[in-house]
Amino acid sequence: MTADRAGGVQSLERAFDLLERMADAGGEVGLSELSASSGLPLPTIHRLMRTLVACGYVRQQANRRYALGPRLIRLGEGASRLLGTWARPFLAELVDATGETANMAMLDGDEVVYVAQVPSRHSMRMFTEVGRRVLPHSTGVGKALLAGLPPQEVRALLARTGMPAATEHTITEPGAFLAELERIRALGYAVDDNEQEVGVRCLAVTVPDSPTAAAISISGPAGRVTEAATDKIVPVLHDVARQLSAALTA
Repeated sequence: MTADRAGGVQSLERAFDLLERMADAGGEVGLSELSASSGLPLPTIHRLMRTLVACGYVRQQANRRYALGPRLIRLGEGASRLLGTWARPFLAELVDATGETANMAMLDGDEVVYVAQVPSRHSMRMFTEVGRRVLPHSTGVGKALLAGLPPQEVRALLARTGMPAATEHTITEPGAFLAELERIRALGYAVDDNEQEVGVRCLAVTVPDSPTAAAISISGPAGRVTEAATDKIVPVLHDVARQLSAALTA
């Protein structure tokens, strides 16, 4: 590899690292913050940011700080669609093993968005439209994803959404919900027990080491997704989540 090519590859790696650091910081940072977190000298960061601004992937704000640019939205939307495509074979395996509808969802802002689904073959089955958005506090996938966030971030999200009740079983009090997240972390899976829709139970786990936080779930009538069935389904969920993680990070 020539010196110029090696330098180009290093610059590309550094540029992507800066974009990820910006995302981790909430989408807007100053150059000194990026220098402190990345260890790169300010002139290097300034040169890389100037290129990213020119390409539309970063924009400079009036306060001289830098924010993620709108051109990233198209990349993210395309990647989200592909994520659903990649997940479907694994969700189909989940349906084969459990007999219930399998879903994949991600946290997008304060909402959960469903990015893939494979329906159950039962005549009585659950159906959630891909692209549907719901508040996370009343869903299995939402609770699984929120269990991976710091409590203060969860409290802020709950304050913004207001925790409306979807059913009489929905948890609508922040303290009780945070206690539920502690239980989820201890058990390793989340349950939506008639909380989003009466008569429906959902079991969910996160996809470990996913490039973006994601969860998979099965949902079905409460009469089939019983406590006894849960003991058999959860290990299958974890196994498929590990397989999906390996495929996404390969």
